[in-house]
Amino acid sequence: MKKTMSLLLAFSLALALMSFAGAEEALPSVAVVVAGGLGDRSFYDSASGGLELLKAEGVKGTVIECKNDASLFEQSLIAAAESFDFVVAVGWEFWEPLETVAPELPDTKFIFVDNELTGIDNIYAITYAENEGSFLVGYIAAKLSETGVIGAVGGEDNTTINNFMVGYKQGAAYANPDIRVEISYTADYEDPAKGKEHALALYDKGADVIFQVAGKTGEGVFEAAKEKGKYAIGVDSDQKYIAPDVIVCSMIKEVGLSVYDAVTRYVEDGSFPGGTVWNANMKSGLISVGFGDETMPQQVSQALIAEVKALTEMIVSGEIVVETTR
Repeated sequence: MKKTMSLLLAFSLALALMSFAGAEEALPSVAVVVAGGLGDRSFYDSASGGLELLKAEGVKGTVIECKNDASLFEQSLIAAAESFDFVVAVGWEFWEPLETVAPELPDTKFIFVDNELTGIDNIYAITYAENEGSFLVGYIAAKLSETGVIGAVGGEDNTTINNFMVGYKQGAAYANPDIRVEISYTADYEDPAKGKEHALALYDKGADVIFQVAGKTGEGVFEAAKEKGKYAIGVDSDQKYIAPDVIVCSMIKEVGLSVYDAVTRYVEDGSFPGGTVWNANMKSGLISVGFGDETMPQQVSQALIAEVKALTEMIVSGEIVVETTR
């Protein structure tokens, strides 16, 4: 299943490159505006990776980091719109600024990542079925757990983060109805020390596998796992390379590829579905589970990976319906 999805994505990218090759003079420019900062090796970096794919094909582009400074959100969008055709807003923090700014800048095409804002003609929103991928890593966590307790560290108690949590808990219960899931929120996406503190508290409660959903803060979860000799699960990108001895897998949502796809479709046929929402799900190939590569230690057996592939097919077909907060 994963191989098929990879082939489809590769084919789509090849077609896109052909379109870019024939339309270099008309390529749009793209600014990616992130609420936090690059270097999280997950969510924001994935969005930046999508821009790098576009730049490799001749697109003019830049990344603007707001570093979680609320005073910069609106002005950063305006500044980006002055120089770029597409402005990609990455983070829920841009909801209210976009509602204000976008109608005043009708010639700018806004892509709002990870949020379901509709009704504004020049905003195309992209949400992700992170609940589906989280179901799978919850299943893996429960299967690997020896204590019957697993955990998750979230960056915030909100709709998006909790969409990971409901899927994680459902997948864990699917594997083991008696599993206990402990969840902790850091209220921060930029502080690994907080992530480590929260993870250590969960490990002390008996958890032996913890899913991090907290951006850069979540890297502290990996440090705690190494210190305690326990397991962790990465998020958004395949993070196993960061700490291959303790990260058993990662829940991947291809933020960068979704941005690339949205801009590519515009280049191909001029389409920009403003006012609508695209939910990038497992069926699209943009939600999956990563296990690093063959050079890294593998804690998840081939038999368990086969179970995960079967569950993936059941989710894609609709046989398993994963709960959601959206």
